[in-house]
Amino acid sequence: MTTGRLRRFGRTRLAWYGGHSPYSPLTLPSPARLNEQMDWNDAQFFLTLARLGSVRAAGKALGVSHSTVARRVEALEVHLSTRLFDRSQDGYVLTAAGRNMLPGVERVANELAEVERIAVGQDERLAGTVAVTCGDSFVSALLSAALGEFCLSHPEAVLHFTVDGRPFDLARREADVAVRVLAAGVGPPEYLLGTRVAPLVMANYVAVAHAERLDPARPGSRWLGFEDPALSARLIEASSYPSLPFWGSFGSLETLQQAARAGLGLVMLPVYVGDPDPMLQRLKEPDLRHLADLWLLCHPDLRRTARVQATRAAVARAFQENAALFWGEGWSDFAPTGPDFGPCRGPEAA
Repeated sequence: MTTGRLRRFGRTRLAWYGGHSPYSPLTLPSPARLNEQMDWNDAQFFLTLARLGSVRAAGKALGVSHSTVARRVEALEVHLSTRLFDRSQDGYVLTAAGRNMLPGVERVANELAEVERIAVGQDERLAGTVAVTCGDSFVSALLSAALGEFCLSHPEAVLHFTVDGRPFDLARREADVAVRVLAAGVGPPEYLLGTRVAPLVMANYVAVAHAERLDPARPGSRWLGFEDPALSARLIEASSYPSLPFWGSFGSLETLQQAARAGLGLVMLPVYVGDPDPMLQRLKEPDLRHLADLWLLCHPDLRRTARVQATRAAVARAFQENAALFWGEGWSDFAPTGPDFGPCRGPEAA
């Protein structure tokens, strides 16, 4: 739930009574005691920090500064006269009191999110806010064009667009529509509506300006490493150039692309990133591999919301119209694969 939605509950204060725990079940206080009870906004800051373990990550998720997260959680601890988190260099860890409190706060958050989803799901107007997220700037560029046309046609619709690879909780409406990458052959959770909109196909690239120097047959050539060293090792072992070492660690497609352009090494990129880039070219053995799929996801409660329906249709159409960009060209029967990856497949097998 974003800070915009938090403001709707800004004057709502909640209390937990009864049972063996002071944090269950949920009751609403009387007006006379309204100002004595816990502010739900503070509880939401507590919940987000408990899940992510970092004030910076929690601030990013809530759309506020990390200092705001720290301040609101400290205010909640003062109000409750108990410490909810232990602070360390590694982040925030729940204390025993925080762990006892967490289930009650999660239950309230789930109930409020369900009420909101049901209410929004009844909306038949092409108006209001729709929150969209995808994992990288290359997909966002494609979607921005498609959703730009949608918003121009429906000026009462308001787009909240986030580029963020972290898992979003669609049940709590952290996003209404999400484009996410799932391993090939793996579908989304049963509680979400999902449509596979494109494959994620990887290929091998080198900077045009550095192709001769970085020729894999020459000494000194190397791969650029992913953030996950184990993934780098597996993909390189399954490539046509398994003897080349990998160097560095690059945490996003954007930084991998930039490092490859600068001639820092050979790189494996999705074809929708590498093929359109005039500064990159495929290696002699591109090793096209279908490793994952992009899925269009939303919560079933929102399936009949007009603006969500229209947004999903616009996103799906954008992928359909750009299918060649995601499949790439040059498929052949030969493409080395490792034990953890299925056989390479072309469009006709999708």
